[in-house]
Amino acid sequence: MIMKARSTKQGYTLIELIVAVGLFSIIMTLSTGAYLVMIGVNRHTQGLATGINNLSFALESMTTNIRTGSAYCSASDCIAGVNSSSFSFRDRNGAYVRYGLVNGTIMVCKSQTGFCNPLTAGTAVTTPPPAVSVTRLTFNATGIATTDVLQPYVRMNISGTVTTAPGKTQTFDVQTGAIMRGTDL
Repeated sequence: MIMKARSTKQGYTLIELIVAVGLFSIIMTLSTGAYLVMIGVNRHTQGLATGINNLSFALESMTTNIRTGSAYCSASDCIAGVNSSSFSFRDRNGAYVRYGLVNGTIMVCKSQTGFCNPLTAGTAVTTPPPAVSVTRLTFNATGIATTDVLQPYVRMNISGTVTTAPGKTQTFDVQTGAIMRGTDL
């Protein structure tokens, strides 16, 4: 029996190359799809975070002003324990301040002389991006009468939508509160 020496110079066959390139293409297509989905989720999350951050800034500004203010509901625009669409008080500098909702934007009106209306003389609390739309803003104050033994407290409820991507929105419903630092006597 005669043995033939095998050649050590072997390569891949055409079929092996076609199968390898096909498998590589399928894996790359799947991973590219997953990558594009992750980019979309990231954009959605960033849009939501931006809207919520802007809303958070507006709420913090309102809460700080209300907390350091006095004479809650000084313009008789709210009744203790009843939800109201606007809220007035005197800020720490003595100016009359009133918050209200105008066309999806939280507005504030300040006046040194007396009652003012955010519908006619207001400026935006913040300049929210067009992605944030507030649909409901209510205030509920307790302990606002000078005869109350309770510390004055205001609860704010805000609802609306945040546009996170073209054609995609996320609803929100936030509640926060502020207790007057000083007594309202």
